Amino acid sequence: MLLSTIDHVPGKEIIQNLGMVTGSVVSSKHLGKDFMAGMKTIVGGEIKGYTEMLEDARKIALERLQAQAAEMGADAVVGIRLTSSSVMQSAAEVTAYGTAVKLG
Repeated sequence: MLLSTIDHVPGKEIIQNLGMVTGSVVSSKHLGKDFMAGMKTIVGGEIKGYTEMLEDARKIALERLQAQAAEMGADAVVGIRLTSSSVMQSAAEVTAYGTAVKLG
């Protein structure tokens, strides 16, 4: 299945809009990683544990979006966007959303 951040697929025609699809996940790090991240804020720099957590969360959200689109019979998902928000201290939600389409 094709996933695209643009609203069309070059060289293909969208013949049917199947509707919006989403994928979402809430992730957190365990206490040890969270403590080390807190220490990193004192000295500055990248907090690799959180970077990895968000990379994994984006991957899961996109997999869930793709699974929902496949259930609808889509050939592609266009206009994909990703958002994130904090749902509680040390936990973030990542959501992927887009439009499932049939291509001709």
